[in-house]
Formats: sequence, structure tokens, C-alpha cells
Amino acid sequence: MGKLVAIYLRPSARTPVREVAEASAQVGVGLEGDHAHGGKRQVTLLSREAWAAACGALGGAVPPTSRRANLLVEGLDLRASRGRRLRLGEVEVVVEGETRPCGLMDDARPGLRDALAPEWRGGVYGRIEVGGALRVGDPVAWL
Repeated sequence: MGKLVAIYLRPSARTPVREVAEASAQVGVGLEGDHAHGGKRQVTLLSREAWAAACGALGGAVPPTSRRANLLVEGLDLRASRGRRLRLGEVEVVVEGETRPCGLMDDARPGLRDALAPEWRGGVYGRIEVGGALRVGDPVAWL
């Protein structure tokens, strides 16, 4: 079983992310206060361990906010998880696919895009199936 380590909201595209202690996940929409709404990419998740591996490949630490993912989890392998269902506290998310790193990653740190490319290090995106409150520290597990 893993744990929800951090929650980040992106008020609009290309603006700094905001770290919060809790958020509301809405079915069919995403996280309240985040600019991404609807479709298959309602929420994005990043593994702390995968992020650490990417930073190791770069030879130095980069803050996880650079990835612009909504949820940072630990103790959970997100690789090849398309179609799997994940419970985060009272919320359930269906993973729709891999979040492929874009050119913005190299704006944060040159080489970050390539460091995130292997083994789904850039995380996953999904849709909210069961809404509710998300809180830092919530347990996270595959269903």
C-alpha cells in the first residue's frame, strides 16, 4: 500500500502549481481548483520513486512541482497501469494512460524530458470514477 504525499493544483496552463493539503475530486471533472476538466485527463499522478530515478539520471534534485502533476504518491508502481483502478483515500481513479513528458520539462531543467521518458517515469493520467475528499497522507492502493 502506498501513500498520497502531495497534492498540486494548476490554476491555469503555464502558471505555477499550488501545493494544498486537501482537494475535492469531482466525478467526470477532476480536482476542484485545477484547470484541467473533463475528458480522460481529469487528474495526473506521479510516483515519488520514479521522480527520484529521473533526478538520479539527471545527476541532481529537481522539485516535483516541475512535473506539474496533481498527485504525488509513494510506494506504488505506476508503470504499465493503463486500465487499472486506484483508490486514494475515498476517491477512485481509472488510469487512462501514460503522461508523456513535454518540452516544458526541459524549461524546468535541461534533460528532464529525456530523464522522464523511460518506464513511465512521467506518471499517468486518469479519470475520477468515485469522487470525494483527497488529503495528504491518505492511503493509496490498486483495486
